[in-house]
Amino acid sequence: MECIDLLETLNISYNNIKLYERALTHTSFANENNVESYERLEYLGDAVLELIISDYLYKNTEYEEGKMTKLRSHYVCENANFEYSTRLRLNDYLKLGHGEIEHGGKYRKAIVADIFESFIGAMYLDLGFEEVKKFIYKNIIPLIEDKTIDFFDDYKSILQELVQTDKKSLEYVIVDEQGPSHDKLFTVEVKIDNIVYGKGIAHSKKEAEQIAARDALTKAQNGNIYDNASI
Repeated sequence: MECIDLLETLNISYNNIKLYERALTHTSFANENNVESYERLEYLGDAVLELIISDYLYKNTEYEEGKMTKLRSHYVCENANFEYSTRLRLNDYLKLGHGEIEHGGKYRKAIVADIFESFIGAMYLDLGFEEVKKFIYKNIIPLIEDKTIDFFDDYKSILQELVQTDKKSLEYVIVDEQGPSHDKLFTVEVKIDNIVYGKGIAHSKKEAEQIAARDALTKAQNGNIYDNASI
C-alpha cells in the first residue's frame, strides 16, 4: 500500500510526501535499504503531541495541574498512541524489514505506537503546528471526548456487559497462530451467538482478545451490534 493513498484517505494536503514515507519506515527496513527510519521524527512528534494535548486540557478544563498532568500521560502514552495509530490504520502502510515482517511487526504495539508520533512529526515539519492541531482535533480529540465507551478501558469487560444485557453467548476463538514459540502472533475472533463480530491480531492472546472486543464495540457505536456481522 502506498503512502499517498493514506494521505488521501486522511485528507492531508501534503507538500513533501517523503517526510510521511520516512515516518512509516521502521529501522529494520531502513537498515536493509540504506534509508532513514522514523526515529528522529518520532522524537519530534512526541513533543508536538504532548503540547497539543496540554493546550487542549488547559483550555477545555478547570482541572488543577496534577490532574491535567495525569490525564495528559493517559492520552500520550504507548497504549494511547497504539489506539490512535490503529484507528487511522497507519500500520497498514508500515515499511518493515524482512525479519520484522515475519515476526508480525505490523501488529507490534511499540512499533505501531511509535509511528503515530513519527507521523505527527512529519506533518509538523511539512504543514506546521496549526495544521497538526487541526488534524488532532479532528481525529483524536473526538475519541478522547467520546463518553459512550471509555477509549482506554477494558474492552472485553464492556462487551461482556453489553452482551449479558441481551442474554447472548460470547466467546473468543484463536483462529491462527504464527511465529516461533517465544514470539507468536495470534489472530482472535470474538463471536456472539456463534457469529463473528470482531477480529484482533497481536503478540499475546490477551491483547488480541482486547482488540477483537474493541473491533466489535466500534461497530456498535454505528448502530446495533447485532444487525450486521462482519470481520
